[in-house]
Amino acid sequence: MSYEPATSNIRQLLVAHGSKLNAMYIKIYFNDKPLFLCDDMDETIQPYIHHDDAIFIDKLDPHAVKSMIHEMQQLQVHAGVYFHHNLDELKKAFWKKFTIVKAAGGYVQNEKDEVLMIFRRGKWDLPKGKLDKGEKLEECAIREVEEETGLKKVKIVSALTTTYHTYHEGSRFILKESYWYRMKAKSDELLIPQQEESISAIQWVNDSEMKKCLLNSFPSIIDVVKLAKTH
Repeated sequence: MSYEPATSNIRQLLVAHGSKLNAMYIKIYFNDKPLFLCDDMDETIQPYIHHDDAIFIDKLDPHAVKSMIHEMQQLQVHAGVYFHHNLDELKKAFWKKFTIVKAAGGYVQNEKDEVLMIFRRGKWDLPKGKLDKGEKLEECAIREVEEETGLKKVKIVSALTTTYHTYHEGSRFILKESYWYRMKAKSDELLIPQQEESISAIQWVNDSEMKKCLLNSFPSIIDVVKLAKTH
């Protein structure tokens, strides 16, 4: 079975189902390419579905799921939209194809509203790490932020968002769920990069500096920062 780029069948669905301003979707990154699992197509998704390099699927079966995953790894494909009226069913079918890894981290601000960024493996990032067995997500987020930055008095303010990205680990295809929390810390605390996690620098950044950092960051981190800045 092959799938064509988004064409007139999507326009028919848009007319049939309408367009919700707050439609539900899950965005999963394959490297820097977004795949939207959705139960409707709102103003966020619509710009993608009219591109020639976007793949659209609206059939839910194991072969269709496998085909979408395959297509998202092709160089000529830059986005995907997987439509199904029941997002929970779509998520369950998609998750079965991956080993799921959970992680948690923080969008940490100080009293000056500066944000803590770390430089890891050549990219600006936010502190986060994998969930330990038996650990709660909030506990993981605080532990990882403190371990990676040297901070000692980190406090969670609120849950922020969840991001999803895929990667290969040997023969396993991983889907990582990263749970993000808005946090507070003091700017006078000593910052110590966790070298065993390949962190070479840590910096409190203002809005202007943040824009420069995001030019060399990950799409999911850009999403977290944008959401934090607007909510």
